[in-house]
Amino acid sequence: MIEVRKFVTVVEDVVKETGIDVDPPLRKVAVAAVVRNPYAGRYSEDLSEIVEPSRELGVTLGRMLVEAMGGPVQGYGKAALVGTSGEVEHTHAFLTSVLADRLREAVGGGKAWISSTGKRGAMGAELDVPLAYKDALFVRSHYDTITVRIADAPEPDEVVVVLAGSSRGRPNFRLGGLTIEDAKGEDGLR
Repeated sequence: MIEVRKFVTVVEDVVKETGIDVDPPLRKVAVAAVVRNPYAGRYSEDLSEIVEPSRELGVTLGRMLVEAMGGPVQGYGKAALVGTSGEVEHTHAFLTSVLADRLREAVGGGKAWISSTGKRGAMGAELDVPLAYKDALFVRSHYDTITVRIADAPEPDEVVVVLAGSSRGRPNFRLGGLTIEDAKGEDGLR
């Protein structure tokens, strides 16, 4: 079982970009759980104390994300920040498909790869969570990030686990490529 110290929700509503009204507004949400790292300060070949229990965390964070979005989720991503007594490998143990599939289920996502990142940092370190279109990775309009910073986390023996979503693509997108309308979503790429 994963021991949670607290949950944090970050919500951004972008209504203007470069002086141009954003219509409809872009909502980006990140939901984070600050959890105890059972492997802090020790090496283990077996990371099962994180991987399988992350399923329940994925269900909880997925539900929180959908509630905070307040509408359809078009883009999503995941990230984790491990405290100084942990390893980057611990972040990725939280972010496997055990957790990721719960995100897909919560938002109705397709087969697309869920962008992710993990890093080590001290309390208050920033974590940029990558976002991409939930049904087809090659839809460039949805490549984005949301930044999460929690002043008192992670402590050295903690991990901050984050699921994030967006309501639409970036404002003023004009770089071409595959559009949502043309995406088939069959292989997760196109």
